[in-house]
Amino acid sequence: MRRTLEDFYYGNITPNEQRMIPNRELKQAVDRVTQCEKQLEELLDDDGRTILTRLTRSQQEIDSITALENFILGFRLGVRMMAECMDNNDGDIKNGGE
Repeated sequence: MRRTLEDFYYGNITPNEQRMIPNRELKQAVDRVTQCEKQLEELLDDDGRTILTRLTRSQQEIDSITALENFILGFRLGVRMMAECMDNNDGDIKNGGE
């Protein structure tokens, strides 16, 4: 535990910089999106491509905000679970020494 706290203090824990190795399902989905985007770019005029670029950047912004919120929610859930594990008075079963 101390090592984790030291890493956190010195800024060595940066979850947003972790690289994910895409599994087959994710890679296929990314490939489909890329293919569709290329097809749309070929069909659109300059104004349409500008709108498409704004759309994809806005979606990336939404994805980034969503990832942050999900990280915070998951962290809070983990802390609540740990706090609940520390409560010895939460049922009828008691440890042998109590």
